[in-house]
Amino acid sequence: MKMKSGINVMIATMLVVLAGCAGGRRDASNAGGREDSAGQGATSYPFSIKNCGTDVTFEAAPKRAVTMNQTAAEILIRLGLGDRIVGSGYETFKPPDDIADRYRKIPILSGRKETIKHEKLLEAQPDFVYSSFASFLTATQGGERDQLHKLGVPTYVTEFDCAEHVSVAGADFPMLYEEYRRLARIFGVPAAGDKLASEQQAVVDRALGNVKKRSTPLKVMWFYSSYGGTPWAAGPGGLPQRVSELVGVKNIFDDASTKWAEVSWDEVAARNPDVIILADLTRGEPNDTVQEKINLLKQDPLTSRLDAVKGNRFVTMLGAQMDPSYGSVQMVPELVDGLNKLQ
Repeated sequence: MKMKSGINVMIATMLVVLAGCAGGRRDASNAGGREDSAGQGATSYPFSIKNCGTDVTFEAAPKRAVTMNQTAAEILIRLGLGDRIVGSGYETFKPPDDIADRYRKIPILSGRKETIKHEKLLEAQPDFVYSSFASFLTATQGGERDQLHKLGVPTYVTEFDCAEHVSVAGADFPMLYEEYRRLARIFGVPAAGDKLASEQQAVVDRALGNVKKRSTPLKVMWFYSSYGGTPWAAGPGGLPQRVSELVGVKNIFDDASTKWAEVSWDEVAARNPDVIILADLTRGEPNDTVQEKINLLKQDPLTSRLDAVKGNRFVTMLGAQMDPSYGSVQMVPELVDGLNKLQ
């Protein structure tokens, strides 16, 4: 980077820090600014929360947010906060039609399928950074959280991914709804979080009302991706596992050590799923799309003998829905509808 640009970044970050100091920091333990008392009415600042084990204080509602990934940007847009996003990154799919116009107004700070780097992040002069993946806020990526906090830039990482791939105890949709509520309180619009949570809970409730009862639970495999011929499947401690439980099916890898597990085709064959749930990904990696996955399964001598493959017992959904996001609740109606159509 040129020296002039580097100086501009330093000046920008100093201004952020000075602005925070000038605001006159109050004790974050003040009852008016604590998380447990900010859910009623407007948010009182300073507002403090504990996020992924880190204490974070917001001196004021963010006005210059950067989202580290596309699904994080969508959540803020759905909360009515799109005009406060000054940058986003890690694009991997076409934005939903109903928010496409608002999403395309956001400057993209990284290449497609790439993460925002620390210097580029600081150039946007954010006063808040939100990420759906812990791995995006590290020294080699956007910068470590502590580093950003020392610069006066508070951060938030989804509680579903405080550590990459690690299973999360109690992973469930109420955790996602609480994320909406926390973000809305951070931005000073708590009613927006409550509204979004209620709308999404209604989607789940309607879908569960259509579950077809079966005497024996179907065995399913959540097939996300394949690297070097090795499949990755959903394990315990993530939303796919919870969706399996809600719908009444058996995730064949619910005993894995992580929420996204590197498994083997031999083990898949041994567990012989009745149904394979296929993630449709648009990253451009080998075997990302649904059709590529089906071709792989049908052409391989081992997997072609699986009951699910022989019977074309597939259910498909967007890969982005399998990670915690606004679209995650759609896993429920799509799985219910897909299973109900199978004979």
